[in-house]
Amino acid sequence: MAKSLFEEKLNSGKFLITTEVGPPKGVDIEELKHHIDLLKEKVDAINVTDHQSSVMRYPSLGGCLLVKEQGGEPILQMTCRDRNRMALQADLMFAHSRGVNNVLALTGDSIDVGDHPNVKPVFDVESAQLLRLIRTLESGKDAAGNDLKGSPEFCIGASVHPSADFIEPQLIKFEKKVAAGAQFFQTQGIFELASFRRFMQYASQFNVKILAGIIVMASAGMARYMNKSVPGIIVPQEVIDELATAEKGKGLQKGIEIAVRLIRGIKEENLCDGVHIMAVGNEGIVPEIIEAALMEHAQT
Repeated sequence: MAKSLFEEKLNSGKFLITTEVGPPKGVDIEELKHHIDLLKEKVDAINVTDHQSSVMRYPSLGGCLLVKEQGGEPILQMTCRDRNRMALQADLMFAHSRGVNNVLALTGDSIDVGDHPNVKPVFDVESAQLLRLIRTLESGKDAAGNDLKGSPEFCIGASVHPSADFIEPQLIKFEKKVAAGAQFFQTQGIFELASFRRFMQYASQFNVKILAGIIVMASAGMARYMNKSVPGIIVPQEVIDELATAEKGKGLQKGIEIAVRLIRGIKEENLCDGVHIMAVGNEGIVPEIIEAALMEHAQT
């Protein structure tokens, strides 16, 4: 029996679309609620980011409860940077008790890239260990081997970087995460299909679902900034050059065109199981991207 609606969809064979929303820095959640309402019927699940880029924000778990309350399917992003294994387990049990049964296990960005550079990072475990910890909870034991009174169930995923300059370490991490129990992967952003095809030739031997990460760039300047400052992002120069051709004020539209082209190519070639769209502060454009990508694909 599926542990969540998202797990059912993962096993359905359909082309899946997930996206993510970034919680606010503060307690005004009206915009977050608006984005959830806008997206909940357009996608198969909505990730809520967990202090993305080490910037303190409203919690992922709180955002996931909002997704549930508004009728959507949430994916809890959980990083190892901020909590030890006791706190991670407590949050997981709470999430399960409130019907949040999808988890994306992440190690988390380094503290020094964020807005609290003097905070002490935790990293009691890393992402593969967190995956194993979740599977241990499901078996009825905690991380110390003690019995649980009732055990949770989760559909769990992880991240992989298919376009890394040095791919071998990523493939080793990927295999470790598969062995630890990952059922699906949402990749770091891809901007061209050649390296992704090579990755999928390797990944297709494993019984996991792959959702290709699509980051929507709003300008060439944003792409350059992400290359310099955001871990795991590699925007090729040709993509930056294409963004730079956009007329003033139309950079986001060019970014949408690139995203639509990538999604269309992935779907046409049947490269993987779906896409994960990251609009980075422009969540309101995601329905437009989905409609354009699927409409263009249907017409070909």
